[in-house]
Amino acid sequence: MPPKAKFTRSELIQAALDLVRSKGADALTARALGQRLGSSARPIFTVFQSMDEVWQEVTQAARELYAGYIQEGLSQDKMPAFKGVGMAYIRFALTEPKLFHLLFMTEQVPKPGLANVLPAIDDSYPQILSSVQEHYSLDQAKAKWLYRHLWIYTHGIAVLCATSLCTFSPGETGQMLTEVCRAMLREIRDVDAGP
Repeated sequence: MPPKAKFTRSELIQAALDLVRSKGADALTARALGQRLGSSARPIFTVFQSMDEVWQEVTQAARELYAGYIQEGLSQDKMPAFKGVGMAYIRFALTEPKLFHLLFMTEQVPKPGLANVLPAIDDSYPQILSSVQEHYSLDQAKAKWLYRHLWIYTHGIAVLCATSLCTFSPGETGQMLTEVCRAMLREIRDVDAGP
């Protein structure tokens, strides 16, 4: 008969997530997780088959936390949903820099091309794309183009914040996102107008 689990699955996932949140992804080892729980590593493996399984669960927990930020951004009443998403993405980078690094600054295998990077890294992609199409009355191709360009810009700001290389106030980030969005929308209108 297998040994009785000393910790529940959710307790182990939460402890692992907290470890990554405070010390970064490299800190998550069986030994460090055991120490965080005041135990040896053995109880981990009464619940999980391997540390790879722990990693999958921690990554999923981080994605769920991030999704909460995105849902909040999509539901903003005071600004377009897409701007709310950009602000939420940057806020996630500021408040959860280690989890931001785990989700958005870790090498992807296989490496997606630019056209496929957003669906590959963000489970909220369909909702966000829909908000772009709806708010700006764009067809799907133009909405994807706008979303991709604004994400690249927003990701740059978020990385600066997550790495503590630079800080911005919410007002500054909001203004920057608005300016870039307006420029991109002008580009779409200019292309539509033709020569």
